[in-house]
Amino acid sequence: MRLRILNLWLRYCVRPILQVGHSPKLAAAAFDAAAPWLFRGPPHICHRTESVDDLTLHWISVGPVEPRRVILYFHGGAYLAGSGTAYRGLLGRMSKLTGLRVCAPDYRLLQQAPFPAAFDDALRAWASLMAKGYRPADVVLGGDSAGAGLMLALLSHLTHAGQRPRAAFAMSPWTDLTLQGASLQSTAEVVLPVDRMNDVVARYLCGAAPDDPRASPLFAQFDEPPPVLIQVGSGEALRDDAVRMAQRLGPMAQLRIWPSVPHVWQMFDGYVPQARAALCEIADFVHTSFAMASR
Repeated sequence: MRLRILNLWLRYCVRPILQVGHSPKLAAAAFDAAAPWLFRGPPHICHRTESVDDLTLHWISVGPVEPRRVILYFHGGAYLAGSGTAYRGLLGRMSKLTGLRVCAPDYRLLQQAPFPAAFDDALRAWASLMAKGYRPADVVLGGDSAGAGLMLALLSHLTHAGQRPRAAFAMSPWTDLTLQGASLQSTAEVVLPVDRMNDVVARYLCGAAPDDPRASPLFAQFDEPPPVLIQVGSGEALRDDAVRMAQRLGPMAQLRIWPSVPHVWQMFDGYVPQARAALCEIADFVHTSFAMASR
């Protein structure tokens, strides 16, 4: 019943707002203002920021955490919205469940710098962790929606560079900016304004090829990738982006298709039980990935 109510609210209250052609700057400001109220985290969140040149890293943890292991997380928001501050609640919940500190970079959005600035910032965030003494095997990559696509593009680069992270997880990933997924025609999609995706892609790429692997990891090559968990809803417009991405990654990918849940439903932990169940699945996946390494 809670999930049905959430889907109705998203379809008839949130989606109409997203379909309006707001400027990217206004959309980003609105999301940053609303997110802390909508997506509340657990109590006692430790949140500090660090500047690496002009890149801001958000370090978020709850309770005791492993000192030498970390989740490097890339937020969603269609490359025009989102920030570590807006995602504070979700990342706090993730830290509490996994027992790990989360590092979330404020990569440059499309209104701040053209493609491939976001990818370059993802590389800089990774390099910053390595400079602090983390090893690749100490890091789990994560992300949602556009941020999950950015994360998977980074993963491809790292596997070719011989810097294989411990594992990776992707929530409702956007992996194909050529917009060829058949599920983009899904009538079950309750929140994503699919009819505006072409405009977002054009704004983000600024003339670059939509099948560039740094933008669309579906077209990237992966050299012996680590275990990757992919979660997506059965009725999502991006369902086929997730399905085809799992096929691209091969046997190391674990695809979980959840029935009737909205895009990035994990953010609604505290509202619907499916969100907590999905986050617990991610936490179990992270724990198992590290446990396998210590055997």
